Amino acid sequence: MTASPSQRLAAEFIGTAFLLATVVGSGIMAENLAGGNVALALLGNTIPTGAILVVLITMLGPISGAHFNPAVTLVFAVRREISARESALFVLCQVAGGLIGVWVAHVMFGEPVFQFSQKVRSGGAQWFSEGVATFGLVFTILATIRARESAVAMAVGLYITAAYWFTASTSFANPAVTIARGFSDTFAGIRPEDVVPFLLAQCIAALLAGAFCKWLLRPAPGSMSEPIPTQETRS
Repeated sequence: MTASPSQRLAAEFIGTAFLLATVVGSGIMAENLAGGNVALALLGNTIPTGAILVVLITMLGPISGAHFNPAVTLVFAVRREISARESALFVLCQVAGGLIGVWVAHVMFGEPVFQFSQKVRSGGAQWFSEGVATFGLVFTILATIRARESAVAMAVGLYITAAYWFTASTSFANPAVTIARGFSDTFAGIRPEDVVPFLLAQCIAALLAGAFCKWLLRPAPGSMSEPIPTQETRS
């Protein structure tokens, strides 16, 4: 479908809002039910987050591309697949939607609406983890678009599900998510003073992933520019 600019912005806003409502809401629910078992709480936070990404990207991808992430929007802007003006508006909608999603989660669970997180997420290991998480996310998106565009929703959902567990930071990998989680003193929170280093790591890693994919996914000289055949297309 061909969406209007306002429809594209609305899709980015509502998609990011539902993403953050899921991240924060499932974190609160998981912590309440886990009885102090942090691993169980993290699992209860991970599965809904991966699941909602599959849903949101599937239904909103045809409208806006389903970025829900300023780092992803930055990469597509550098690739000139979205204008500078629209990318700026995307980011504003993503950040605003993220904040609304956090506040909706607070209301649903009877928490104070306006909070500042006290959860410490700082240090070189955390920042490096955010770089790895974001690089991997952008790599997943761009490589899957080339291999099989219809699989992007599932690939992103599965990647984030895995990255929650293999990164020390539990894979925020998203500046809008990071900013919004600074306003939630719950299981998914991050202290506001820890936000900026996360944002820098995410944006730098996103640009590196974009540059790497430009080289890796470029057709070899003299070759066809079609996707590499998969097992499905061979059979």
